[in-house]
Amino acid sequence: MIGRSARAGLRWMLAFLCFGGYAAHAEPYLAVQFGFKCNVCHVNPTGGGLRSTVGDVLAQTAIPGAHLDTGGDNWTGALGQYLRTGGDLRFDAQVSQTPHAPSVQEFSLEQARVYLEANVIPDRLLAYVDEQVAPGGALNREAYVIYWSASHDWYLKAGQMYLPFGFRLQDQTAFILTATGINMTTPDQGVEFGWERGHWDAQLAVSNGTAGGAVTSDGKQYSLDVAFVESIWRLGVAANNNDPSGGAKTAFGVFGGLRTGPISWLAQAEITDDRSIANGQGRQLATLLEADWLIARGNNLKITDEFLNPNRAVANGEETRWSLVYEFTPIQFGQIRAGVRWNDGIPQDPAEHQRLYFIELHGYF
Repeated sequence: MIGRSARAGLRWMLAFLCFGGYAAHAEPYLAVQFGFKCNVCHVNPTGGGLRSTVGDVLAQTAIPGAHLDTGGDNWTGALGQYLRTGGDLRFDAQVSQTPHAPSVQEFSLEQARVYLEANVIPDRLLAYVDEQVAPGGALNREAYVIYWSASHDWYLKAGQMYLPFGFRLQDQTAFILTATGINMTTPDQGVEFGWERGHWDAQLAVSNGTAGGAVTSDGKQYSLDVAFVESIWRLGVAANNNDPSGGAKTAFGVFGGLRTGPISWLAQAEITDDRSIANGQGRQLATLLEADWLIARGNNLKITDEFLNPNRAVANGEETRWSLVYEFTPIQFGQIRAGVRWNDGIPQDPAEHQRLYFIELHGYF
């Protein structure tokens, strides 16, 4: 058996190789695989949500194992000259096992979402809405307007939006997303300035810092994300500072991607400091290392290694989580994902030793 310290050393060595060796919903591994920035395949320049026309075509021709040709054109979501739409649905069957507790088997509708884009002034001014319609009642995720410069090298966005910070993963329970609290379940209301020039990709957002909730103080949240993107590698840094009346929370991260033949690598490391929690108990460290192996077109094997130190002031409280997921996309608009995830943490907490097995049907358009 490999000890905890040895496993941590191996994890950081791999992360160093990803970052240092090459100066290195949303699936950022696809951006690494194709060598694109997020705004090539998504309406949102920071990724996630409605696909662009390029993203729609790639999702139907380059990603699935086969393209069912019905004699018509590829779907682009166009509802005329000025409107585009899209959607996403994820349905799970899963079994979770926790020590000293009965296993839980369930079907669950993870999400059903619809997107709408209005090109008020084509290629310059658009309005966008991302609405989660299930489970439960309707819940708005994003609603904003965005103005692009004539050369499309900068933009200004205002409304409710996902905040920029590192990789925007599909799995919203990933440690790097829960530690900072910046993910696709916590959009905020504010403004964002983006700069897209050459290999550079940068965003600065100023928002309320309440994850869409009521404002109770004059404090604001500042989010910065800067990345340099090459065809086979990318490297970025991110920073966030949220300053409500109860105490500021800061986060700093580095992230990178690398393509080595059929394998796309992602790595991210971040530290957070929540000063609303006394005696340094709010200091956390979270990391992610992910490998996506394109076995054949339409067949991807995803392996992730996650690490979380939820309280850097206390020794031996670390958690790790491993995932093995097979993603099969036989035809356009349909994907089957099957995987297993196992957790390892402090012995006295059974919840940190959970095993999860799942099969997911993912439909998108």
